[in-house]
Amino acid sequence: MLLLLALFIMLPVLPVQAAQGTVYVIPVHSVISDGLAQQVARGVREAEQMGARAILLEIDTPGGAINAAIKISNILTGTGLDTISFIKGDALSAGALITFSTDRIAMAPGSTIGAAEPRRGTEKAGEKVVSAWTAKLRDVAEMHGRDGNVAAAMSDADIEIPDLVAKGKLLTLTSRQAVALGMADTIKNSREEVLDFFGYPEARVVVQSGSAAEQLARWVTHPFVSPVLLMLGVAGLVLELFTVGFGIAGSVGLLAMALFFGGHYLAGVSGWEAILLFFVGIILVALEVLVIPGFGIAGIGGLALMLLSIILASTNVTQAFISLLVALLGTALLLLVSIRFLPTRTWWRNLILGEKQDRGTGYLATSESNRHYLGKTGTALSPLRPSGTAEFDGEPVDVVSDQGYIPQGTQVKVVKVEGRRIVVRKV
Repeated sequence: MLLLLALFIMLPVLPVQAAQGTVYVIPVHSVISDGLAQQVARGVREAEQMGARAILLEIDTPGGAINAAIKISNILTGTGLDTISFIKGDALSAGALITFSTDRIAMAPGSTIGAAEPRRGTEKAGEKVVSAWTAKLRDVAEMHGRDGNVAAAMSDADIEIPDLVAKGKLLTLTSRQAVALGMADTIKNSREEVLDFFGYPEARVVVQSGSAAEQLARWVTHPFVSPVLLMLGVAGLVLELFTVGFGIAGSVGLLAMALFFGGHYLAGVSGWEAILLFFVGIILVALEVLVIPGFGIAGIGGLALMLLSIILASTNVTQAFISLLVALLGTALLLLVSIRFLPTRTWWRNLILGEKQDRGTGYLATSESNRHYLGKTGTALSPLRPSGTAEFDGEPVDVVSDQGYIPQGTQVKVVKVEGRRIVVRKV
């Protein structure tokens, strides 16, 4: 009887819990990158596998990579779960697309959404990129019942909306403006208020915690970190070829390249083929420098493989060339510094003149004014054909004969001085 009574008491509660189920929370913070796209994809899979009723994205981002934002948008629009965005700070640039890709939107007081113009570095992207990105933004907004023209005005400054945004200006909405225009559903202060408003007041909340690998992938694929890692990797390996011993340069280079390729692999941007191509390229270049004389097939092939591997590992071709440019400039600077202050390998010293021609080793560089040699008599220390060396007052001096060949040991006299040029004649 007690068991039946307990079951009777629980019956009214069970349908409510079953109806509300689980809400899976995915944080979308900092810069949008391929690493974040990988993390969101895992979160959606886990939410579907555990039978969650809804996915809540807590958003605060200045934007990021367009291709990563499109990946996240496609993941969100492709799931059958109820998707909710809660803008806790800003949903700018790529963050606007992610927000409009969800079914319902809540904003915290003081939050903003918009300013989604695509850019290459500090410049506005080309017309083709702007057009495609604007169409995508408009499409996902209209798919979820939002005003596509308002969404498009966030990315294209040529779109004018009377009493809202003038032509030539990008649209950014406050929380109140977004709700008034129907671009957001409500303004709430907390996660609990958002879930209560959308019908999940008693739902079990599961917050996604990014794994160490995902955190690494997000950090490595950051558009500012990736070029620096590539620079450190290339510079470290090049310096190791030029300087003596295996030390800090080689270790830092290998670690940086492992982070660069490993992070992009974990983010799903590249596969093992990029890593394999890079290290085959390194081996070919090393053979060209250390073993095979001249610059031929091995060196060119190695550089080509390294370039291809970096392009394959990067999020896009533009990012690849930005990373390569930073890497090459940084490597050149560090190489000049290392050659100046660090001991170099024997083969490098054979390529350049490392000895100074000073007075102590029998050389005397002519000064700007050699007028004091005019009229002096000395002896040819070497045959003059017509240039050579003559001795005056016990000092060797570079001279030129105005009579053609003069044998070694012949007495000569300085007949003309022209700046650094000292002209002699046989006595």
